[in-house]
Amino acid sequence: MEFKKITLKNGLRLILIPRSQSLATSVLILVEAGSEYETPEVNGLSHFLEHMMFKGTTKRPELGKSAEELAGLGAQSNAFTTQEYTGYWAKAENHKLPKILDIVSDLYLNPLFNPAEIEKERGVVIEELNMRQDTPMVKVQDLFPTLLYGNQPAGFDVGGRKEVIKKLTREDFIKYRDRHYVPQRTIVVVAGNFNEKKAIAQVREYFGTLKRKPGVVKSKTKEHQRTPGLLLKFKESDQSHLVLGVRTFDIFDKRRYALQVLADVLGGGMSSRLFKKVRNELGAAYYVSAGVDLYLDHGYLAVSAGVDHKKVEIVLEAVLEELRRLARERVPEKELQKSKDHLVGNIILNLETADELAGFYGEQEVLTGAIFSPKRLIDKIQGVKAEEIRVLAKIIMKNDKLNLAIIGPHKKPGLFKRILKI
Repeated sequence: MEFKKITLKNGLRLILIPRSQSLATSVLILVEAGSEYETPEVNGLSHFLEHMMFKGTTKRPELGKSAEELAGLGAQSNAFTTQEYTGYWAKAENHKLPKILDIVSDLYLNPLFNPAEIEKERGVVIEELNMRQDTPMVKVQDLFPTLLYGNQPAGFDVGGRKEVIKKLTREDFIKYRDRHYVPQRTIVVVAGNFNEKKAIAQVREYFGTLKRKPGVVKSKTKEHQRTPGLLLKFKESDQSHLVLGVRTFDIFDKRRYALQVLADVLGGGMSSRLFKKVRNELGAAYYVSAGVDLYLDHGYLAVSAGVDHKKVEIVLEAVLEELRRLARERVPEKELQKSKDHLVGNIILNLETADELAGFYGEQEVLTGAIFSPKRLIDKIQGVKAEEIRVLAKIIMKNDKLNLAIIGPHKKPGLFKRILKI
């Protein structure tokens, strides 16, 4: 699948992914701003700012006007904040691209940051944090990076802390946006069936006059661990929700394809080793999966599960044994090919829509500055060998990389410390 990348004079990058058979076209604006670009004093500001971009612009000062226009176009739209970038997107019928590009660009370029709306949205953001706090299977995912990285940006909660959210001022928003929302840290992606010349001209019109600024460099993540790590959070619940994982490497590491296949073998669907063991054989969990999170200078492999309280110990022992097994034995060729085909199938299916297509290309660009086509990525995955996985597992499956975060009605960390070893 072909794409075109254009860099404006001010450093803003435009990525065009034409697909003539598409019935819809998507616009995605990505900014290198997220919780890993924050300090403890403003943790949560990236996410709060994302909310505020929808609360009126100089072109559309009326509250809700942008959302109303998008709805009137029959468009789908949303925004999101991650550790290392923030995104704003909309998708609509092909001929409506100029209108959705105008609206999404306006959100990025002209936010008002009305003090009254900041106060209102402050409550919304805090309720979002409360919702995550009350959802253990979600909250445990926030706790795991905190366990690994502690009080540094890589360990920050993307949503922030309530005590910080309560204190953020309009000046904080203006200062943060001025430092982070700069053209050379911004990417505009257009994917679908569209007129290329008109799309380029419109992007140049809206973004071409922005002045180049230095931008902010993310602080380097520090990793310190000698023994298995444990974070135990007490909560009365019907399940124990856990994340058990190991430190790995950053997104630039060539071993990332082997790591992806390893994770799929371990917990990548209903035919994976952990699904068969934990759900089918032990009957101990409804959900169990394994996944990889790789960032600019750190990363981890993690197993997630919601487990019967009485079976937490046996589940942990089963997961740890599967980790040991990967380091001890080669994955049989038939199982290996099944996992590779599963990953490839998901890649292909996920590129069926214009918004997913935009995300596939845009997120590679915002993180690495380089884009792999779907074919190249598929070739990398299909090229992974069983011995690569075994060697990699032997390197990462170690006690000084092992960590467990768990939420449930547990008060005795000694039990988990006794089990937690590879």
